[in-house]
Formats: sequence, structure tokens, C-alpha cells
Amino acid sequence: METPAFEPELAADDEFIKMRLPEVTGACTDVASSLPDAGKSESEMAVRGVRGATTVSEDKPELIREAARELMEEILRRNQISDFDDVISAVFTTTGDLVSAFPAEAARHMGMNSVPLLCAQEIPVPGSMPRCLRILLHVNSERSPREIEHVYLRDAQRLRPDLRSAQ
Repeated sequence: METPAFEPELAADDEFIKMRLPEVTGACTDVASSLPDAGKSESEMAVRGVRGATTVSEDKPELIREAARELMEEILRRNQISDFDDVISAVFTTTGDLVSAFPAEAARHMGMNSVPLLCAQEIPVPGSMPRCLRILLHVNSERSPREIEHVYLRDAQRLRPDLRSAQ
């Protein structure tokens, strides 16, 4: 016995949308096939998240920017990311005791001028590591999730001793 196809009830405006759907879908397919990466399969390129953390000795703008730059450079180096066009976005977080500078400024100084960057504050969990700066980088990569190397520097190595880069 075949299961009947689900057909939702249509409002008057929905009839218009239903009539135009093949036209819109075809236009989307035409646009997608004209994109430069249209020939790549999903197995060749995927969006990956790369995490990293470090610590800052004092809440001083130059020390925050220096730590953020060091961490970003190490994330990029270890994951062989050499083209900022492969970077989709980056989220920077700091603990509540680091407030004198935006860590994303370091990425801007490195040339990430077209990459969306966001700074936020970590949840103040009691007993969490003080003066900690974290980065979550979203990238297009041919690497599998197991091949992505997350980077923990300075005292932040204690956060993830299970990771190869934290050794």
C-alpha cells in the first residue's frame, strides 16, 4: 500500500507560489550552475569549524591583540589556510576580565577585511580559566573533520589536553 503524498492545504496566495515554483527553482539552478565553484562536489569542499584558545597575561589592548594574532596565525598555519577567501567568518570571545580591546582587531590588521568578524563575552562560569581568549573560525576546507587541527596555546592548553595540538 502506497503512502499518499503530503499535500498541504493552500491559501489563495499559495496557488500563485505553487504555479511559480518550477520557474523559481529553475532560476536558482541556473544561478547555482554559473557559480565558479559549481563543478566541485561536496566531498571536495565543506564548511568546517576550527577552534582555538589562548590566555592573556594582563588586560591591556596590545596584549589582547598580540595573543589574538598569535592564535589566529597558528590556526591558519596548522590548518594550511593561506587564502582569506576560504575564511567564512570568525567569532572571538573573551572572558569578562578582558575588556580593553576587541580581539578581532588583530584579524583586521592581518588583512581579513572582507571576513565577517564578531566579538562576544564568554559565559562567566565559576572556576573557569581567567583571561582566556577563544576563536571559532568557519572555513571552506577540503579537510575532513578529523584532519582539522584545533589550537590551544599558553595556559589554554590545559583546557583540551586530549587534543594533539594541546600537547
